[in-house]
Amino acid sequence: LRRREDRVVRLVSPQTREKVDVMDLDTIGPKGTPGEVAHWASYIAGVAWSLERDGFENLPGFDAALVSCVPLGGGLSSSAALECSAAVAIDEVAHLGLAGTAQEPDDAGRARLVTNCVRTENEMAGAPTGGMDQSASLRCREGHALELDCRDGSVTHVPFDLAAEDLALLVIDTKAKHSLDDGQYGARRAACERAAQILGVELLADIAIEDLPQALERLSSADDADELVKRTRHVVTEIDRTRRLVDLLQDGRPLRGEKLAEAGRLMDASHESLRVDYECTCPELDVAVEAARAAGAHGARMTGGGFGGSAIALVDAKTVHDVAAAVAQAYEREGFNPPAFLDAVPAAPAGRLP
Repeated sequence: LRRREDRVVRLVSPQTREKVDVMDLDTIGPKGTPGEVAHWASYIAGVAWSLERDGFENLPGFDAALVSCVPLGGGLSSSAALECSAAVAIDEVAHLGLAGTAQEPDDAGRARLVTNCVRTENEMAGAPTGGMDQSASLRCREGHALELDCRDGSVTHVPFDLAAEDLALLVIDTKAKHSLDDGQYGARRAACERAAQILGVELLADIAIEDLPQALERLSSADDADELVKRTRHVVTEIDRTRRLVDLLQDGRPLRGEKLAEAGRLMDASHESLRVDYECTCPELDVAVEAARAAGAHGARMTGGGFGGSAIALVDAKTVHDVAAAVAQAYEREGFNPPAFLDAVPAAPAGRLP
């Protein structure tokens, strides 16, 4: 990305069929307005649009070329990847002073960038997502998982140095495409908001795990009780599983033996809850998870918004290829399209490439 001295934005990517998108920062606007920006361009130009509404007026235009190895529609936050890379680049060329560097990040400034990236996703692209993906991209730390409290945006860096433990996180791209603006994701969110309203809380996160039975009992008289009970049970138990995993990873012991087994059980329980109570998996995801477990993964679960996309498996580093082969064989037996694989490690946050 390079700065321009006018208000024009030009975007190009060799990975799309669209020609160069040329637009003006004075005329672009949210989804559904005359200035609506189409497709992937909304995730990049939209960041500048959002930053101007956050008080950074008269930003310069820019030329940007996009090349990405993040699978599109793979449940690996490809939209957030575009937003966050655009955010740190615009921050640098416009001298906003928010991001710091990947080596010395300014967390408060990056939290503000997260807010603008989420606004981009919500208003420019029309997807009603939260800020988890953007926070993971902008506020993470090498060798750590990121614990995010979505109520206040606070983060904690949790030790998760897999390479040091001879472990790996195998990402399985199911090739079952998903989209967060097709109504399914929004329907889950709407159900959670309705359940919270019935229960008299701002968020389902406000319900303690020990109070869950009483909460489910109160929901049982609603017209859509079955749906609300299942969605609420997933959210409350998933938050509890997350807290238990954080506590486990922070206890100072190596991630092996019973500690590793418990981490795997929490991952497995998470997928089962997503499958049964949140109903956002699909046959490809379920087969990938089951095959990975059968091949020796310590735990496996879907990741991302669901209804397709990717799964993750916690495996011994020396078994990555064996587990991947087992999943590929299971896909062939089921007649699914061949999956793809990534070996992921917790890395540094978004920033300029060295």
